[in-house]
Amino acid sequence: MKIVTADEMREIDRVTSERFGVPSLTLMENAGTAVAEFVLSKYPSAKRIGVICGKGNNGGDGFVVARKLHESGKEVGVTLLASSSELKGDAAQMFAKLPVTATQVRTKDELKRGPASEIFKTEILIDAILGTGFRPPVSGLYAEAIAALNASAATVVSVDIPSGADADVMGEQTGAVARSDAIVTFTSPRPAHIFGLLTTGPIVVSPIGSPEEAIVSSLNLNVITPRDVVSVIGPRPRASNKGNFGHVLVLGGSLGKAGAPGMAGMAALRSGAGLSTVATAKDVLHTVAGFYPELMTEPLEQTEEGTISGKVSTRRRIDTLIRGKKVLGVGPGISRNPETAKLVRSLVSKCEVPMVLDADGLNAFQDHAEELNGKGRSLVITPHPGEMARLAGSSVAAVQRDRLNVARTFAREHGVIVVLKGHRTVIAEPDGRMWVNTTGNPGMATGGTGDILTGMVAGLIAQNPERIMEAVIAAVHLQGLAGDVACETMGEQSLVATDLLTALPEAFRQVQKASQEKFVRVG
Repeated sequence: MKIVTADEMREIDRVTSERFGVPSLTLMENAGTAVAEFVLSKYPSAKRIGVICGKGNNGGDGFVVARKLHESGKEVGVTLLASSSELKGDAAQMFAKLPVTATQVRTKDELKRGPASEIFKTEILIDAILGTGFRPPVSGLYAEAIAALNASAATVVSVDIPSGADADVMGEQTGAVARSDAIVTFTSPRPAHIFGLLTTGPIVVSPIGSPEEAIVSSLNLNVITPRDVVSVIGPRPRASNKGNFGHVLVLGGSLGKAGAPGMAGMAALRSGAGLSTVATAKDVLHTVAGFYPELMTEPLEQTEEGTISGKVSTRRRIDTLIRGKKVLGVGPGISRNPETAKLVRSLVSKCEVPMVLDADGLNAFQDHAEELNGKGRSLVITPHPGEMARLAGSSVAAVQRDRLNVARTFAREHGVIVVLKGHRTVIAEPDGRMWVNTTGNPGMATGGTGDILTGMVAGLIAQNPERIMEAVIAAVHLQGLAGDVACETMGEQSLVATDLLTALPEAFRQVQKASQEKFVRVG
């Protein structure tokens, strides 16, 4: 699902009508119907619903919402922040179809008394004042209405976007912006829907009639949806065996950091890989093997510090272990020992099987980023902002200020797939295309969740070696969703990395279900 700017959305609507013959009135009817259907499904017990409308097309959508909710048996009130004589085009036609009498408000005083003020006392309040075509700031009557909406106790559902928000802003909004408990937008999300922190509730996208050919974006940025994930986690053939789903090799671990490769190896299995082997320093092996009986282990020579040795014999042993494996995961718990780091760099430069590089496997390339080259093969790196800053010779603050461009530039220059972790994890392909993930929560800011992701990426690649990008996208989305599932029972403070392993089966089920729904959740 492409992310588009406000201007591009306006052009999409125009092209849909002029080139593809879908009347603008039909688009408005479909938009309002979608919002009404969302309200009825999300808040079925609500009886009194208010709809507050501006005089533009967003208000026109609101008139349709009011009509549809009234037809479903709800008690609906409508407030228009203008005189009906000011309405034009499609909005005027939809106003004429209203089955209830709208309260027309022209001044701030009228908003505060009589029927107009009663709308803020309803259970659900539909915000249809301003849409994504609006450019802030808000002033006058509209600003006063937004303030009254924000002060009300009603649950607020925004049509397209919270009124007053700038659809193209990727960060914090300024000025008068309506609070929102849920957002229903149409066709494609805009940047603010994904990066703008507009609501703590769901953000869903509904198709309203624009064909795929009409949806054009200059951002080269897509949001991951369950429909992007479900194709790589579909039903298995009845005559399956473990050999059909790939063998993952995880290289990592050191004294004091045995859990990291164990979690990565188990995450590969939980993601569906047929087999998972952890190769680690010999004194660490028994600890790793004790975590999960399903894991296979292989001992490697070690340094005096208990990290994997860089000896030639160790490299030969690793080369032998790689044979027959579908994917190699390198880095969890591997340490920053200079000898081990040199081994990692050598391995990455010569390994031909798909590879996932994380944690200290990435830190091995600090001051050696020029050696990190994935051109002509499949190399996935999964840095957090600190690791990304070390690779790019930058700072964490600089990375966080410009996450999209930092990831995109590094992916293009080094020929790697970059998974830059954090709030709204972004995935950059070497050709410049990008994806953003909207699952996950602050409870996942705990040690080990990155190791889980490494294993999941490796596990899904093992099953889909010809569809590596799709496997990476699926792993990132499912890992965040598993975090959301775990958070529902564990809470943000108590969540730990291994809770994600327990939650993964439910995450798989939720993706399967969500891929069939009309509304596509993007936040």
